[in-house]
Amino acid sequence: PGESNRGASSEAKESPRRLPAWLDCHRKPVSMILRLYATLIFCWDVLIILVQFFLTLLKSLFRLVRPAKAKSLTGEVAAVVGSGRGVGFDLAIQLADLGVKVACIDVNTTDNDLLVKKIQAAGGVARAYECDVTNKAEINRTVASIENSLGTVSMLFHSCNVPSARSLVTEAPPLEITLNVGVVSHFFLLEAILPKMKKMSHGHIVFLTSVAGVSGLKHQKPLAVTQFAVQGLYESTLEELRIEKRQHTIHTTLVHIYPFIITDHCLNDIRLRISSAFGRIKSDDAARRIIAGVRRNELEISIPGYLLFLSHLLRLLPRRATLLLRELIDTGLDM
Repeated sequence: PGESNRGASSEAKESPRRLPAWLDCHRKPVSMILRLYATLIFCWDVLIILVQFFLTLLKSLFRLVRPAKAKSLTGEVAAVVGSGRGVGFDLAIQLADLGVKVACIDVNTTDNDLLVKKIQAAGGVARAYECDVTNKAEINRTVASIENSLGTVSMLFHSCNVPSARSLVTEAPPLEITLNVGVVSHFFLLEAILPKMKKMSHGHIVFLTSVAGVSGLKHQKPLAVTQFAVQGLYESTLEELRIEKRQHTIHTTLVHIYPFIITDHCLNDIRLRISSAFGRIKSDDAARRIIAGVRRNELEISIPGYLLFLSHLLRLLPRRATLLLRELIDTGLDM
């Protein structure tokens, strides 16, 4: 009897429990209704996304003809990393002219001090900070000092390791230095500044890269890798802000700087096979265009502007076709 009871109980466990007859006969219609409902919801979501996509596209085309109104930067506190020379130097000057309190951060104290004196002589507000951006402790100490003297950082411009004309013809620094300055320092700065931007629901982060982050550079693989990494960091930061619903209060901008376009006030000559197709842009003009894009909260800009569209277009072509175009352009530098 015991064995028969155990056998009966095991069979009861194995056999599925049947639904009542009145409910079992309605199973198929209910399932069909639920599937139809799920399909309608999916189609509705797709329709909404398509409408928003085309509206965004139309808005972008409209902004090409009529750019958005530039926002005021008066009272902002901007940390300009790499302000001692190049684009960072001119960014600091022009931001101060717009009423921004500028924290000039660089390891080159001589040029940085001269920059601050120049800004203060013109009536602007600026402070010089010596900082090794590859050292997390120094960054935290520098950010705390900026907050004590100027206020909470609301704008961040990282222009370190953006290749200039000179950097492409000189011997590359050690691999560790290139990666630490070009990539790791971004993480340290974001860890020190971004949480406070989130706390006050206000801020703007500007990632400066070069064309190396789009197509690479000959004989400069470590430098090219850092530029690619900065673009990935920008995308990750933008996605983080989107998920947290902060993309409308904390803005991000990715800037592509073409190194053969910006002259560095030196005797180096820039060699271009089709020179009339590119021309040259000085660093102060490049800084002016960057700030104009930042004031309009543009997500991605390039110096010069038309090359951004060209780079996106080239990505649609087969790889071999893009290689042929690079052979045609054949950009480089001559001393």
